[in-house]
Amino acid sequence: MSFFVDTLQLTSFVAIAETGTFSQAAAKVNRTQSALSLQIKKLETQLGCELFDRTGRRVSLTPEGEIFLGYARRMIQLQWEAFSRLREPDIEGEIRFGTPEDFATHYLPDVLARFRQHHPRVQLKVACDLTLNLMDGFHRGEYDVILAKRDPQRVKGGTKVWREPLVWAAADGYQPEERLSLVLSPQPCIYRARALAALDRAKRSWNISYTSPSLAGTLAAVRAGLGITVLPAHMIPPGIHPIRKETKLPHLADSEVALMKKDQLSRIAEIFAEHVVRSLESIKG
Repeated sequence: MSFFVDTLQLTSFVAIAETGTFSQAAAKVNRTQSALSLQIKKLETQLGCELFDRTGRRVSLTPEGEIFLGYARRMIQLQWEAFSRLREPDIEGEIRFGTPEDFATHYLPDVLARFRQHHPRVQLKVACDLTLNLMDGFHRGEYDVILAKRDPQRVKGGTKVWREPLVWAAADGYQPEERLSLVLSPQPCIYRARALAALDRAKRSWNISYTSPSLAGTLAAVRAGLGITVLPAHMIPPGIHPIRKETKLPHLADSEVALMKKDQLSRIAEIFAEHVVRSLESIKG
């Protein structure tokens, strides 16, 4: 049996998977809930399986739906890349891009490499720094586009591209003392501020034993047993593990990464910003 799927079906499916409800997904893709239901029913009929478990208040992916989600994101990304490459293959210019180092190291190499492959005439200048430094530079006009960590309850604006739990982390075998030794980035750092505020609210005593502006330095210090740190849950490397229950550490709110771009962007910078957003949408989850 032939299988035909269009972009609307794919984006509708991904939106439901990410929001957990047909109503929120319908608002996200600017369709009615009934139209969305018909799209998913048609998709399930073509695939010959159910993609969502609808028995609870929120829908969840079936095992088949979990498998298809990865393919759906990849198909959306490939469609965008083909469109971007054929639309303006010879476009050129310079883009000044700022990003937090840990996020750049973990998620961005393939995203940036694909953009350079499709637009070889573009000069991409990438700077890695702490979020507050990136924000200051952005407001001074030093960047065209930045990715910035933020507290979603306090800071608005830009386009949310990522949300991920934060965890306390330590080296395998490390036993935290009652007075916690911390390995953190220097000020200004959102993770640092959030960690210290959470510990103070919980009335836990602490001292900063090691400060490093780089992710590599932080991980090296943690592996050496100099203390515990704060990391995104999906960025924990071998030799380090999340801790909380055994030390009764306070909960850390999720981190959120937003893309911000200046008001007057060049055409190539607009294409780059959209490429980053779509690429991250295709790999998150």
